[in-house]
Amino acid sequence: MKIKLGAAALALPIALMTLTGCSMTEASNSDDIPSSGTSTSSDAAQEAEKASSELYNLIGLKGKASDTGPGVKECGKKDPEKYFQIFHSWSFTPTSPQQLESAMERLKANLPKHGWKVVDYGPDTSRNKNLNLTADNDTKKFSVNITYRAKDNSPHLNFFVVSGCYQVPDGEKIEQF
Repeated sequence: MKIKLGAAALALPIALMTLTGCSMTEASNSDDIPSSGTSTSSDAAQEAEKASSELYNLIGLKGKASDTGPGVKECGKKDPEKYFQIFHSWSFTPTSPQQLESAMERLKANLPKHGWKVVDYGPDTSRNKNLNLTADNDTKKFSVNITYRAKDNSPHLNFFVVSGCYQVPDGEKIEQF
């Protein structure tokens, strides 16, 4: 249990580092987190849920998604009172695990038809060599990392959706959730 928990604790920062360097907007260099404009954290969270719903529909399999909501995090080294990012981490467990590999291929083929640019696809560096897909959507200002966990007791897909950097509107505060 401790090993799985430790791996999960490391997965979030690794995914954030991978995804926040994406080319979603006018970032001046690869270390900058791209801008997603101005929004309240509640409105940005609704956009993250919409992006996740679209991804869920593209899976094309019967199954169950975890019931997790978006979260708010600081936006790099920017002022944490004015800037934030939204992330939405969730998983999908199909009724028939044998179909997950074809679901990854379908996602790779269909994401570009829905405004997502696949920027990375292939096995990760873990011992299990999990199949990974990373895609950016410049219009929606989100990136996603999808991991096919084939060797877990219950094979599933992990989704990590993350926004660019939002600025809270003047006079508003960032809600933490």
